[in-house]
Amino acid sequence: MVDVSEESASAVTQGLAGQGYEIQAERGLNVDQVLALSPEVLITEAAPSDLSCCGLIAQLRGRPATESPIKIVMIVRGGALERARALDLGVDDVISFPFDATEFAARIRTQFRELQPEEELQTKLKYAQAEGNYAAAEKRRSWLAPAVLFIAIVAAVGALATFFSLRHANTETLQLRAEIAQLNYGIGQQGDLLRRVQQRRAALGDSSRTEAGTRESLETQTKNIREKMSSADGTELATLQKQLQLTEKRLTLLEDEDKFAETVVRDYGPSVCLLHVTVEFLDKASGQPIRVVVDSNGNPKVDQNRMVQLGTDATGPPLRVDIFGTGFLATRDGVLLTNHHVAQPWWKNADLQQLVSQGAEAYVQSYVAYFPGSTQGIQAKLGQISTQADLATLKLEDPPPADTEVLKVDGALSASVTGDPVVLMGYPTGIEGILARAGSDVADKIAGQSHDVDQIMAQLAADKLIRPTTTQGHIGDLLKNEIVYDAATTSGGSGGPLFNRDGDVIGINFAILKGFGGSNLAIPARYATGLLK
Repeated sequence: MVDVSEESASAVTQGLAGQGYEIQAERGLNVDQVLALSPEVLITEAAPSDLSCCGLIAQLRGRPATESPIKIVMIVRGGALERARALDLGVDDVISFPFDATEFAARIRTQFRELQPEEELQTKLKYAQAEGNYAAAEKRRSWLAPAVLFIAIVAAVGALATFFSLRHANTETLQLRAEIAQLNYGIGQQGDLLRRVQQRRAALGDSSRTEAGTRESLETQTKNIREKMSSADGTELATLQKQLQLTEKRLTLLEDEDKFAETVVRDYGPSVCLLHVTVEFLDKASGQPIRVVVDSNGNPKVDQNRMVQLGTDATGPPLRVDIFGTGFLATRDGVLLTNHHVAQPWWKNADLQQLVSQGAEAYVQSYVAYFPGSTQGIQAKLGQISTQADLATLKLEDPPPADTEVLKVDGALSASVTGDPVVLMGYPTGIEGILARAGSDVADKIAGQSHDVDQIMAQLAADKLIRPTTTQGHIGDLLKNEIVYDAATTSGGSGGPLFNRDGDVIGINFAILKGFGGSNLAIPARYATGLLK
């Protein structure tokens, strides 16, 4: 934002809050200073008393076509005439203040989409779906694998970016990077887990403050406008009345969406479960389990190169990776819907494929579903795999909890409308997110008692701490095979249901798309209805 008034800057920040954008506000910059910041979208404001923005826009538009493009959005104080003048200056879009936050956010998303050719966008979408290269752009940092949380006993996704490096030694054993084995078998992991939980707790606090700040700001704006109206007359009074109507409308919409989200949580939250998928490995040549080589005290053997030995004749525990995702109850007899890449984590995953290509065969040792309020998990088995989309079903081996409702999956085109509010439920960041919400004392106690993921999960269930997170947003785009929306999520949230305002599931979350701030992807529900049939 350059030369944007304090009032407009506040509205811009609120409209884009929680959507992953990196925003910087500056005043009085020349064109070289603007270019030094390398913005992708420039927001500026035109006021009758200060038209310095005009020269800046002209200089930016006069740059060689070979330089990186910058999209320019202008805020004006006025109506059609002012907007027309702004467009004539060469801006990409213009909006009158005061503006609706939802509309403004959608306009900004449009500018980011138009920065790249349509062909490149489609390539990104296809690549995200076909190759599993899911990532989020948040403050210009790339995160690995939104779909599942490879946490090898609650290890961070980032730790697995340098996944297995395996080779056959003379003794025909496989070797694994020491830091990964440490995470699997408890060597020094407690401090890392608690540190990540603290970071997650801080992030949750920031999110809550942002949401509260939006409502508080709108209430403050309403109060200020009313005060100004008491002494205004003529044209100024009419302008203030319009501003008041828009601000009150935004407050009403916010309140309505909050009520809608509360209803979804109350009625359908018990039916959204945390899936714990345990993956182990066989040696393809012998068909034997790959195990960790341990010493007489049961600790993994680490050589001078920080490598841990693995082998089929070892006496240690099996090589194991714990993966978390989200599922939800889709039929009364216990069928759960989730993603293919949650049910079979090695599916089109480059990291696990690297391991598989070097002599290992991955298989699911167990599926366990943890429903909110239940004191223990329910074992499940693989059901159906979709041939059309990243979807799969699991079948519970015992009846689902009595308080669960079968979620209605609505595949009709009319159920999803661009701009409509949506609610997403799931378990982003898996155990870390649950412990972060539980409080520091509880997290320290549970994480400090055990390094075994099964024991941690059992304790979380026994204490009834497992419950999904809920985020709100809006549908940004409806593509052929994806729903683009901006309700926040991250790794572990894959398989989560996306609800429309009627409380129907219109999509199943499956990816965070790199390069498009705040954009997440869901598979349209019509693919799920076909799979369930």
